[in-house]
Amino acid sequence: MKIWITRHGQTDFNKKHLMQGRTDAPLNERGIQQAEEARAKIGDMHFDAVYASPLQRAKKTASIIGNVPEDEIIVDERLIEVDFGRYELHRYELLGPKMTFYWLLPEFLPSPATVEPLSSMIARSSSFLQDLEKKDYDNVLVVCHGGIMRTLCGYLRHSPKGIMWRPKPHNCEIRVFDTGNKDHPMIRDIC
Repeated sequence: MKIWITRHGQTDFNKKHLMQGRTDAPLNERGIQQAEEARAKIGDMHFDAVYASPLQRAKKTASIIGNVPEDEIIVDERLIEVDFGRYELHRYELLGPKMTFYWLLPEFLPSPATVEPLSSMIARSSSFLQDLEKKDYDNVLVVCHGGIMRTLCGYLRHSPKGIMWRPKPHNCEIRVFDTGNKDHPMIRDIC
């Protein structure tokens, strides 16, 4: 099975450099364009299944890139973005030292109070992917968010820390992993 993982397209909150976790904002015009461009890059690819976070920015991106109506998307709560707690919708550069350093180096620092811990993100990602690997798909699309994408990729890359934090995933960047190989190599990165 090839697992195609992507981050949703741009929202107005992304454009304004705000921490956007579980706030359910739609794609903006640029976000829709990014999803359409990603779809064009993968051509006539057919996905056996399309999974997405329950947030509308992920579902709209999944519909466009997956080339399916939104009611055919399999919504999975485990793909939702990190809960940023009191940092939700704060500007990146005004987060304060605890959150700034945590978001730069989460594998070494504890999450600040009110922020979902990395261990929770890793557990959600692992659970989702273990269930997905039991399916009989050739190609599956998974549309999520920047934070949770890093733990999904960490699982698939067998990262000792459970994350692939760097490089940061861009909006509608697609990373393709092959689960037919026990090492789950990333075989493509489509930007």
